[in-house]
Amino acid sequence: MPALKSRFPRISFYGFLSDCHRGALIAPEGSVEWMCLPRFDSPAIFASILDRGAGFWRVGPPGLEAPVSRRYEPGTNVLETTWMTGSGWLVVRDALTVGDWRPDQTEPHRRPPGDDEAENVLVRTIECVQGEVEFEMVCQPAFDYGETRVNWTPLGEQGTAAKVSSNGVNLVLTGDLTLGFTGSDARARHRLRAGEKRFSALAWGPDPIPPNSVEDCEERVKRTIDFWRRWLAGGSFPDHPWRGYLQRSALALKGLTYAPTGALLAALTTSLPETPAGERNWDYRYCWIRDSTFGLWALHTLGLDYEATDYMGYMADIYREAAGEGLQIMYGIGGEKDLHERTLEHLKGYESASPVRVGNAAFEQRQNDVYGALLDSVYIHVKVQDHLPSELWEALCRQVEAAARVWKEPDQGIWEARGKPKHYVSSKLMCWVALDRGRRLADRLDDGGRLERWAPLADEIRADILEHGVSERGVFRQHYETDTLDASTLLVPLVRFLPPDDDRVRATVTAIAEELTDGGLVLRYRTGETDDGLHGEEGTFLICSFWLASALSEIGEPERARELCERLLEHAGPLGLYAEELDPDSGRHWGNYPQAFTHLALINAVSHVISDDHAAPDRSRTAVLTEMIAQQG
Repeated sequence: MPALKSRFPRISFYGFLSDCHRGALIAPEGSVEWMCLPRFDSPAIFASILDRGAGFWRVGPPGLEAPVSRRYEPGTNVLETTWMTGSGWLVVRDALTVGDWRPDQTEPHRRPPGDDEAENVLVRTIECVQGEVEFEMVCQPAFDYGETRVNWTPLGEQGTAAKVSSNGVNLVLTGDLTLGFTGSDARARHRLRAGEKRFSALAWGPDPIPPNSVEDCEERVKRTIDFWRRWLAGGSFPDHPWRGYLQRSALALKGLTYAPTGALLAALTTSLPETPAGERNWDYRYCWIRDSTFGLWALHTLGLDYEATDYMGYMADIYREAAGEGLQIMYGIGGEKDLHERTLEHLKGYESASPVRVGNAAFEQRQNDVYGALLDSVYIHVKVQDHLPSELWEALCRQVEAAARVWKEPDQGIWEARGKPKHYVSSKLMCWVALDRGRRLADRLDDGGRLERWAPLADEIRADILEHGVSERGVFRQHYETDTLDASTLLVPLVRFLPPDDDRVRATVTAIAEELTDGGLVLRYRTGETDDGLHGEEGTFLICSFWLASALSEIGEPERARELCERLLEHAGPLGLYAEELDPDSGRHWGNYPQAFTHLALINAVSHVISDDHAAPDRSRTAVLTEMIAQQG
């Protein structure tokens, strides 16, 4: 019997909007199906991506699900959807608008605010460009992840505005459409003729300022387009056919940045499953320390030094406050430490994948790789900025000493396994990175005492990894008690633990390419050979596949690197975005979306291939995570 058609769009079909305070996902049929207020990690007011009854906001022709075109306004995170009906053509533009900075509308900033700031408005403009078209607007917020519904209260005498509030979140719906109400539903229907325009907008905050006309909306959208394009123009993107992938990844990363602190979210969503109807459903609306190396590398590589400085500021806040307490693997976007995990039993999950979780219990795990990620990110930033304040150096030294204390201990590893702690090679590797980068920074700062103490420790960790972390066939292991492969060992050449022409590096890259792939794409590990505390299979991990492309380039296999990268780019979603995992047979994306880690790895891999294409003898700006300006000294 053929499978029933899913009521959910494919994950990679969603359009992503952001104003760098919160984001939204819009389905192809025109519904906002995920949005949290007032910030990225707040409870959702629209959550129908996780349960079809958990709130949405649709604008589009009634009865139609498939538009003829969806695209971003070039160089922006403003979405345009074009519909063709039997009687005409309709264009809808969606934007989380950005305007002039206003202190009374701004959340407290730890990072210096720019001249632009989120307006706390989602604008939807509707234009008939040919013939005549009927469209509908249905706004059905469901607060607290779909658990609380509150009836709308009409505003004014024109019948075109209403408000609703719950738990401190105040929404104002405005437009030039006559509204009808059925409990928590606000509805409108209107027929447009060629050249006519209408709008619908949702504003929030203690003192929301919604738009009052189509012209006002268009001006706000224009300013938002200008904001994104000015920002993108500040980057450095090579003249290459894959330039667009770098730009879309940069826009996704900027959109996943929380402006008040500079934090970079791992993804916009929670609990989108890693496999169909699976249990591997996690909340990714937080900032992982391990992402910092890739984040700083990518931002600096693309010339986005201002964002890199803000991100480094967020990291500096973290390791200042972690003095004497140890470093967690992840934090909230405001620096929160307690990310208590719970399940939302009232939500059925995307395509019935349960449980739906908020919070992430992994914050309590021991993952020894965090110290290397932190030190590597600082090392990258210092090489670019050529400056490290003395008080930050002292705070940083405590983290190097922490890595020196824990490197011999087992942990949960980079993949946050929920089984028993192991001596994971990737964790030992990143502890080596912590001591190695620490000694290099000490050398730059003429801190001879620490250089003398840390250098032999780095050599000791290296020797231990090479003795216990390599199998008899010369391939790096997942952990010391197994010969199982793990994609995280692809980092060995990328963090310059060994040179790319080392036989063990080549053997590891080759083994992963041949033995740890499904349909040519890379798995994190074989779930049947790994005690991760969970059941079921998982898809191929996009970040691991991009790592493999980078590693193939590193070991002198540019054609294989290009072929793999080309295939991965062909698997991008219709709007150029990626989730976490990919089913190589169906081409479906799985996991939280859009995924920062995937886009960071894409930038690294594409930079490798472009470097190969340009036959550049010096990879200092494009190849490895730790060589931004010049080769390591």
